[in-house]
Order: sequence, then structure tokens, then C-alpha cells
Amino acid sequence: MINRVVLVGRLTRDVELRYTQGGAAVGSFTIAVNRQFTNQQGEREADFINAVIWRKSAENLANFTHKGSLIGIEGRLQTRNYENQQGTRVYVTEVVVDNFSLLESRSDSERHAASSSNNNNFGGNNFNSAPNSASSNENPYGNSFAGNSQPKQPSMNDPFASNGNDIDISDDDLPF
Repeated sequence: MINRVVLVGRLTRDVELRYTQGGAAVGSFTIAVNRQFTNQQGEREADFINAVIWRKSAENLANFTHKGSLIGIEGRLQTRNYENQQGTRVYVTEVVVDNFSLLESRSDSERHAASSSNNNNFGGNNFNSAPNSASSNENPYGNSFAGNSQPKQPSMNDPFASNGNDIDISDDDLPF
């Protein structure tokens, strides 16, 4: 049997971090994932998918993300049920997250959070549209396509970034 889920989207709110009586951290959140097609008005709709993450991963996700953060999650789909206070059986389907990845830089994430607090797109159909975008070719995830804008400046901590000088490698430097 196979039960694997891989999703990329934005958090609709901050991760809700709680602790069990045994001390295990559990985080619950909703991720908005754009659909691949547009509706009749030409707008892209999104699916809002509930997820839960456990232990140290839950604490890390809560500490390093916020509402609007672009993340990738991997896990399994799980359905559980319980009886509510009215005596009705309630079914809950959610992704139990095994791994997550932060898919944008901290500065891009903070910039998106600032713009979404001024212009909240979570209720609209244009969930990943870039705010104040002047070009329809602009990538909604904050990176630019080739030729669309100036290239990203190399990081001072990146030993492989080109600083304008050619890299001199001889055959003796290669491991094979």
C-alpha cells in the first residue's frame, strides 16, 4: 500500500503549537495550495489542506515560519473521527507531516508577510499572486525568471558564488 502526500503552498495562519500531557509537541496548520487550472473568470483557485506535525519538527516549523510562508511538506494522509458534544460523529482528514522544507528566504518570507498583512489574499482566488506585480511573467514565489529583472546578488557566505573572477581548477584539484 502507498500513502504519500507531497504539497507546496503557503501557510494560511501561524502554526498552532501545543503540547500533549506526555510533553510531545504537536503543531497544526492549514496550507493553501493553488490548483493547476483557472476557473471561468480566469482566476486560480486554491485548496486549503489541514496538516499536523509532531515533536521537534513541530517546534522548528512553528519557530521558523509564519502566516504566508511558502513551504513544502511530505507525509501521509490520515482520517480520524470523534464524537462531538452534540453526539454527532465528526470525520477529520489531514496530512500527517514527516518532513518539511522552507522554500523561500527569510527576507522574502518577511516581505510577503508584511504585504499580506496590508493586503490579505487568503480569502481570494489569487492566493499566490505577487503584490504590486508590474509584470505577468513575474514568479509569485519571489524569484525571477531569466531576463525579467536583475540577477540575485551572490551571498558573501556562498563559496561557489561568482564574484566576477574566473575559478582556476587544475586536474590535481579534482577527486577523480
